[in-house]
Amino acid sequence: MLGSNKNKRFLCVQQESFVAFGIIWKGRRKMNVPFSPPDISEEEIKGVVDTLQSGWITTGPKTKEFEKRIAAYCGTDGAVCLNSATACMEMTLRLFGIGPGDEVITTAYTYTATASSICHTGAKPVIVDTQKDSLEMDYEKLEQAITPATKAVMPLDVAGVLCDYSKIYEIVEKKKELYQPSENPYQKALGRILVLADCAHGFGAEKEGKKSGRWADFTSFSFHAVKNLTTAEGGAVVWKPLDGIDSAEIYREYMLLSLHGQTKDALSKTKAGAWEYDILFPAYKCNMTDIQAAIGLAQLDRYEGLLKRRQEIIARYNAGMDKIAKETGIKLHYLPHKTDNAVSSGHLYLLRVEGITAQMRNDIIQYMGEKGVAANVHYKPLPLLTAYKNMGFDIENYPHAYAQFVNEISLPLHTKLTDEQIEYVIQIFSEALNAVKGRNK
Repeated sequence: MLGSNKNKRFLCVQQESFVAFGIIWKGRRKMNVPFSPPDISEEEIKGVVDTLQSGWITTGPKTKEFEKRIAAYCGTDGAVCLNSATACMEMTLRLFGIGPGDEVITTAYTYTATASSICHTGAKPVIVDTQKDSLEMDYEKLEQAITPATKAVMPLDVAGVLCDYSKIYEIVEKKKELYQPSENPYQKALGRILVLADCAHGFGAEKEGKKSGRWADFTSFSFHAVKNLTTAEGGAVVWKPLDGIDSAEIYREYMLLSLHGQTKDALSKTKAGAWEYDILFPAYKCNMTDIQAAIGLAQLDRYEGLLKRRQEIIARYNAGMDKIAKETGIKLHYLPHKTDNAVSSGHLYLLRVEGITAQMRNDIIQYMGEKGVAANVHYKPLPLLTAYKNMGFDIENYPHAYAQFVNEISLPLHTKLTDEQIEYVIQIFSEALNAVKGRNK
């Protein structure tokens, strides 16, 4: 009989077995949805194997090919591949002779890499708040922050959504009379504040028909393991044509900066009788290898399809969030990834839940994690971090950035997601939201 103790014990065992095999009662299968695994195909694996078998694994022909293809893809004058986006930003600041006594303005709402690249040069980071109800830098505060010591502005393209570069250039030109170049030839040639974009998230984004890389003077991309296009670790910097600045000379300077100041790279030195080299200045070591470039080349071949899939996922998430908001009356704000004149790279799905506290946000993430869904937060504003607190930055002076952070949740967004997983994430988020809101009435 079904109600007997024996059968009850059987049902209990069956329940435990179902759970062990990833089954949740009520007909729903528990899924494990990672936040951002790399999308690696057989083509990337084949590229790495070919490189390993070629006998050349450090910076060489594949890195050079990757650079040329990145420049062609972005429509820029040139490209240099290094071991991280952070190195790309730092080497660009060094290229322009920015260091002690100089100031570089950036946003409070970014990852430490943006500001740490400034600190590495000895320059002073100047951090400005975001706009109200926005992840973009407050452009009025940017204008107010410019002084005669300002040598560069480093905006952030959050989640691959390009910021308002037209406004930034308007401000830079307006403040041109304050600009005091050093003896650095590039500073003198530019004749104004440098615009260096932290576009770590934004490879492939477009605005007004122009791809990322063609907006700022110099643009840094990340190819870290969690990025849309990955080389495991790595990054690239591209630049647009600048009056009085020779593109070939810029490339040469990057090579010197990234390879100890050495006049010949390893590949050049392998040619018969070509071992002789010089060190022009004691520089840095942050080159990209051919193994990394092999992964990147295969990724680039697939990249347009990867971007398309990201936008499909975002559209599904948006529809799900709209439905949850309508059913619950809770206001949900998601970052717009597509407008009439722009499309992002779709790197992150940033979602804000109006009216919740930081603890409630953390509880939602915890609930989702228990159900197998990895969610995240982007970002802790710089003034919340110990390193920047120690520099004198106080989060009280950045109320808009803090307001963005306190109720922000990033849902999984990557090209390994299935449609079924997307629906599961939406369902689990809805459950988490209701559970946490219910406990905090």
